[in-house]
Order: sequence, then C-alpha cells, then structure tokens
Amino acid sequence: MERLQEIWGEGLAALTAEQRLELETVLGLSDFIARELCRHPEWIPDYFAGQLEKVERSEFDKQLHQDLTNVRSEDEAKAVLRQFRNRHMVRLAWRDFLGYSELEESLLDISALAEALIVAARDWLYQDMCQSLGTPVDGNGRPQTLMILGMGKLGGRELNFSSDIDLIFTFPEHGETQGGRRSLDNQQFFIRMGQRLVNLLNQVTVDGFVFRVDMRLRPYGESGPLVVSFSALEDYYQEQGRDWERYAMVKARALGPWSSDSDELHSLLRPFVYRRYIDFSAIESLRRMKQLIAQEVRRRQLKDNIKLGAGGIREVEFVVQSFQLIRGGREPALRTQSLFGAIDTLYSLGQLEYLAVDELKHSYLLLRRVENLLQAIDDKQTQTLPDNPLDWQRLCYAMELANEIDLRTHLEAAMGKIHRHFRATVGGEEGDDNQEHWTHQFWNVQQDDHAEALLRDQQIDDPDFWPLLSAWRDTVSRRSIGPRGRETLDKLMPRLLAELVAMPQPSKAFKPVFGVVEQVLTRTTYLELLCENPGARAQLVSLCCASPWIATQLARFPMLLDELIDPAQLYDTTSLDDYGSELRQYLLRVPEEDMEQQMEALRQFKLSQQLKIASADVTGVLPIMQVSDHLTFLAEAIIEQVVHQAWQQVSARHGIPEHLTPGQMGFAVVGYGKLGGIELGYGSDLDLVFLHNYQGSGMTNGDKPIEISHFYLKLAQRILHLFSTRTTSGELYEVDMRLRPSGASGLLVSEIERFGEYQRDEAWTWEHQALVRSRFVFGDNPLAVRFSAIRAEVLAKVRDADKLKAEVRDMRTKMRDHLLKVDSGMFDLKQSAGGIADIEFIAQYLVLANSHNWPEMAVWSDNVRIFQTAAELELLELPVAQHLTQAYCTLRDENHRLTLAGQAGQLPLDQVEDHVERVCAIYEAVLGAGAI
Repeated sequence: MERLQEIWGEGLAALTAEQRLELETVLGLSDFIARELCRHPEWIPDYFAGQLEKVERSEFDKQLHQDLTNVRSEDEAKAVLRQFRNRHMVRLAWRDFLGYSELEESLLDISALAEALIVAARDWLYQDMCQSLGTPVDGNGRPQTLMILGMGKLGGRELNFSSDIDLIFTFPEHGETQGGRRSLDNQQFFIRMGQRLVNLLNQVTVDGFVFRVDMRLRPYGESGPLVVSFSALEDYYQEQGRDWERYAMVKARALGPWSSDSDELHSLLRPFVYRRYIDFSAIESLRRMKQLIAQEVRRRQLKDNIKLGAGGIREVEFVVQSFQLIRGGREPALRTQSLFGAIDTLYSLGQLEYLAVDELKHSYLLLRRVENLLQAIDDKQTQTLPDNPLDWQRLCYAMELANEIDLRTHLEAAMGKIHRHFRATVGGEEGDDNQEHWTHQFWNVQQDDHAEALLRDQQIDDPDFWPLLSAWRDTVSRRSIGPRGRETLDKLMPRLLAELVAMPQPSKAFKPVFGVVEQVLTRTTYLELLCENPGARAQLVSLCCASPWIATQLARFPMLLDELIDPAQLYDTTSLDDYGSELRQYLLRVPEEDMEQQMEALRQFKLSQQLKIASADVTGVLPIMQVSDHLTFLAEAIIEQVVHQAWQQVSARHGIPEHLTPGQMGFAVVGYGKLGGIELGYGSDLDLVFLHNYQGSGMTNGDKPIEISHFYLKLAQRILHLFSTRTTSGELYEVDMRLRPSGASGLLVSEIERFGEYQRDEAWTWEHQALVRSRFVFGDNPLAVRFSAIRAEVLAKVRDADKLKAEVRDMRTKMRDHLLKVDSGMFDLKQSAGGIADIEFIAQYLVLANSHNWPEMAVWSDNVRIFQTAAELELLELPVAQHLTQAYCTLRDENHRLTLAGQAGQLPLDQVEDHVERVCAIYEAVLGAGAI
C-alpha cells in the first residue's frame, strides 16, 4: 500500500474509505495483484466502476480483436495480449479472493479469458501471414484455417488460475497458398503459424507471458509435426491411439466460434474416444495411469499435493472420466468436456448415487478453490499446500476458516471421501491381509531356541537362516528410521518372511532380498509399497533369487519397486515398435522446461524398461534371442528423445540452421558395435558417430546466431552431456565416440561427405571392420540414404585377400593380447580363442573380402544375417554358417545369463569345448595364413 501511495497518491485519495480498505485487503492477499497494480494503478478505478461485480465473458473476445486491429508487429501484439491478460487476471483473482464469484463461475471466467486470448492471437497471426505468404486453400479454393483443440481443463472450461494450456493444432484439408509471391504447402504454412503462435503466447517478455503452452499431447508428441491435417489426425488415432490419449481426448474441444470444421473435427475424434460398446477396459487403463501418478508422487517426494496425492483432484477426474469412457459410447449425454456436467449426468442416469455425487462434488469444489487461490497468490502453477504461515493466513482468510489446522481438517476429510469413491470405482478393494501368520512370531522372537523351534515346527531345515535374520534385525534396531518407518517395517517383515520361507533355501534368498530392503529403510513410502502389495513382495523375492543383477538394480534404484506391483505389467514387455511412443507418453508427466526432471525421467524409463526385459528374460517369458532386440530398440527410442531435447536446448539459444525446412534437423546418429549389430546387452555402452549434411558457412537464425558447423558441434556436445550426466538414477548410457573419423582427435560431428572421403581414402582396415557393424539409427531420411550409399561403397572396395587376412588377424591378435585376462582352465566368452570376438572377425572379413562381387554381403550389420547371406551365396558351406551362428548365439546367451547372475563373462573351458574347437578350426580355414 505504501508503494501505491508513492506512485498513485491522488488516485488513492479519490477512493472511498470502503474501497481503500478492500484494496488494502486484496493487496495483502496476493503478491501477483500487488505487483501488477503497482505497475498499473490506472486499472483500479475501472475495477471499482463495476468490473468486480460482473464479468461479461463475450466481451473478452470483442475487446481483444478490437485492440489488435491496428497492431502491425509481433512485439506490439505480444504487449497487447500480455497486458490484457494481466489486467483481467488481476480482476478475476480479486473476485475470487474476496468472494465476488462462486468457484464454477470463476473457472468459467478464466477459461473464457484464455480462449479469447488464444483465438485472438491466432486470428491476428493468420491475417498477418496471409498478407505475406498468401491464403491457404483446399483443392476447391476454400480458405483453410488453423483449428485449435483445447485439452485438459481448458477444454472442459475449468481452467486454473495459473495453468499451462495443452493444445493440439490441426487444419481441414491439404492444398497450397494463393495470393503470395510463391505458393506454399498448407501444412508448411500452418507449421510456421503454429510456431509463431506458441511463441506469441509462451515467450516471457517485460509484461510476462500469456500462457505456458504445452504441445506434447499432439500425435507422436515432440517428435511429431507441430500441425497435421484432419485426415492425418484421424489415421493416427485409429491406428496408433493409446489409452492415455483416449483419456486426454475426453476433454478435447475446438476453440473459437463454432463452425462446420469444428463439427467435422469432433465427429472424426468421437469413435476413438467413445466406443459403441460398454468398454470396461478403460478401468484397467485408468488404474495403470493412477499407479504411474502415484509412482511420480513417490519419486519426486511430493508432499501436501492436493492434485496428485491420494484423494486429490486427479482422482475425482479419474472417477468421472472412467464412467465417460465406459458408457459414453452408449450415452451421448456423457460426451461432455465439463466434469461438473458429467457428474450431474451420471446421477441422472443412475450411475452414481446422490451421496456419492454430493461428496465428490463438494470435495472437488473445495480442492479446486484452494488450488485456484494457491495459484493466484503469486501467479505460479502449484498444487502444493503452503510451507509458510503468511500463505496459510491468506488461504484461511479467503476460505473463511480460522487457521491452518481448521483448513487442513477440511481438506483431509474431503480427500478421504474422494479416495474412498476412487477405490470403489477405479482402484478395486484394498488387499490388506490381517491374518496372523507364524512369521509374525518369528520376526518378534527374542531367544535363539524359540526361533529354532518355530523353524522346526514349520519343517524348515536351514541352520543359517535365523542367525542371518537375527543379525540383520539387531543392525536395523540401531538405525534411525522414525516411528512411522518402524511401524511399517514391523508390519512388512512377517509378510516378507512368509515369502522367503517358501523358497527352497531361505538363507540363500535372504542376502539379495534384504540388500534391497536395507536400501529403503529410510524411505517409508517404499516399505509401505511392499507392505500393501502382495504381488510386489512375491516378485521381489523371486526376481532377487533368480538374478543378483536385478537385486543390485533394485537396491541401487528403489523407484524400480513400483514396477513390481502388477506382475502382468512387469512381464508384458513393450513391443519392439512401441518403445518410442511409450517413452513420449512417459515424458509427458514431466514439465517440458524442467531439464533436470526430463533427464531423470529418461533414466527412470530406461531402468524400468530394462527391469521388465530382465524379468521376462530370467523367468523365460522372453526368448533369449529377443533380449538384445529389446535392449537395442529401447536404446534407439532414448537416442531419439535425447537428440530432440538437445536440439530444443541449443536452438532455444541460437536458433536453427537457416537452410532447414520445418521438421528437418540435417543431423544423424549412426550406431556402431553392439548397437549397430542389434546385439546390446545389459549394461552395454553405445558406440556412436554423429553426422550432418551442411556444406558452407551459413549462420543460425536465433537471437545469438552462430556458424552452422559450430551449431552442430554444440548439439553433439549437448547430446553427450545428456547421456553422461549422473543424476539420482545414475548415468543414462556410457557413450564411446572413438570410432568417429580420426578417433579421439577427430571432430565430434562430421559432415557426411567428409565422412565418406575419410572412409574411402584415410580409414584403416579395422575402421572398415567397424563400419561393417554400423547402422543408421536416427536422423533425416536424406542422410540415411546417403550414409547407406557411402557404407555400401566403402565395404565394396576391391581388397587384396591375403593382405586383408593378415590385417584382420593382426588386429585380432592385438585385441586378445590387450584384453584377454583369464585363469588357466577358464574361457573368456568374448576374448578367448574361439570366442565371440573371433566369430565377429570372421563375419567382418567375409563382408570386406566379398562385397565387391556380392553387394548383398554389405546389407546387414548383424553377424547372424551376415552368415546367413554368406551361406546363401555359397561363400560359406551351410553347416559352417550354421555352426558359427549356433556358437555365436550360445556364447552370447551365456554372457546374458552370467550378467544377470552378477558374474564375469567366463566359463570353465570344458563347458564350451566343442563350440570352441569348431570355431577355431573355421577361423583358421577362413583367416589362416594358408586359407583360400
């Protein structure tokens, strides 16, 4: 108030005493209001002149279009939009804090303001772009417009005070622009327009921003085009739409004045969202989504979160939307974006009883009111209750409650009611097993003879078991885990011991299982997870016993325990083609601008998917031959997202190379070694080479332009940073770049023609051997085509067979001398004579020696198909090729098994002697000095 007195003393003097008191109150309630009114005190008289009593929502759109009529530049448009937004957000926050409006009315006001801002910005941009580029039209000359789907709470007209806005851009028909200097494809026009629109709304200027815009709900997420046509949208949802996208589409609404295009858009989406039959599959999908949210709450250690926590806002949305997804196909009245409308319809249809509707609605209104006020305090997106007394006082004043304890009591009661209805509708029944079990006595027994008597009674003959448990219990008793942790541990242990004593030798199972438990002793949420989920306990014991490697992973990264809750999900490995879309969905839960959380999410996704693969591997659910396929496709999905994230970070600062068309990067990632050969194992590193295809000395188009070659160098450096940074969940992958041209002394990223020249004129034979195992894994199609051509050309060079044999043999000898360290009588699966490396060198020699006559030999990068091709071309006799393939697969399978067992990749020689002798004989026949 003092600051306002300094800058607007005359204005304050003109207010009545009642108005001054109200102004002083609202300034104390919201830092956002105080900040904006100190910048714009001239708004205050208009508020008191009637703007606080009533909001005419239709006026937002009219006034904005009028304000933008004479605007000629984008900077000016940004200022108009932001000042309009701030002026009316202050007005709406004032009304909310001082009770001028009910919550439902307040949410409608915020949503109407947001929609008006988005539509006005779109319309201004469309006119501006049509003047310079021409008007996009369809085949019949009908003008095409950018259609915007508002998702989430914006679509439901229930937007929070400081929400992000989730949008999807689309347009009706393909065609070209007319009236410009040259025609432009409609999709390119709308992608440019979409990029400018996001910037117009999202960019922070001196006036702040209009809204934070999230475009990740569009088809294919961040890797998909920013704008697609109606037909492409329909094809995507019919062929690839996921359950979570159905859930999101319940709220989808075309923004702006309704038109025939709006009708068409909603009609094409309806069959995807609402099935003609009663669809109970939605329940399981929503349950899985809720589990993911619960995992996120645990992983991010969210506390006092009234949106995501048990009984929070999201659970009400899940209850209502589960009914909509299940019955919306049969009941058109349920096809509404509004949660309030849907819940009333559920009552009228008899799907929810009056008490359930009343409790859900009133509890939801309470949480949404608190959420709205929390965000209006400082215009920040938060759903976490305050951590300071001042903000609690502000909330209690607006809610007309006495103090923090009073408000917390109301919130806890509301969230308890919501969670009860959620469990009844979506979550199933609590599986709390109160049955007394002898292991309860066993955990609490004090005397050794009593414990041994209990084991004898149960016919458990394992003398090491009780001493191990007793020593562990003594150690734990001295640990500080808090009263809640101690209580949970005492509930968990009898249940976990019941699983343990069912194993053939409990003492053998004890060490790996309790190694995990020890790591989560101070993380009570994970103790509770194991306590309340019998499936998770059973999987913990069986997997730790089956694989020390899995036990180590669970102990290092306790968040993986979440994956054990649902065994059906745990062993249902992601299909090879779906890793990319699963990762995009996973990353949607993390704010796009929070790079630390994005990096953590990538690592958590890798760890959880790797655990699923390993679990399916050790239990025989996944055939061993497919393990490497899954690990390789997982790595490729992660590479794609890492490149996209690095591109966003570097381009945000420097812009993009000016020669690129929308959707292009001019950049590629080539995989070598195990990644190139589709043969990744657990813990494999990635051998990568980066390429680009720009020749010249152009610049990027950003605020801080740099040379394009420097841009691609920065991009490569950023990619390596994202891979190698160690977060809570460790390193993403260890990346080896030494196979690039000139090795460690070479450029981090090579222009592709220079790469070709190096391979043709400068590379050593061992580098051509490495090229055999190379494969294009990410990048623009023109680069993929060019890389394949260069690879084929280099591999097909005519080589002197004797010289080639000598060089390949010499390289193999050097490798063995350098890397082989094995005791007498033991066999190193990779480096010993007759091992994996010998087989790989045979394959590489066959490709380099024969591709000039048989181009088919240069097609594949994996050894199995190289041997298969060699047999088909009669370069190898069929029994020889079959034996090499069989030996190679057997040795690799043993290597996988030993990794999961936590052991080095070595076996007693007599176990593999037959394979080894045959491989050594073939190696001599193919690569020996006298071989033909």
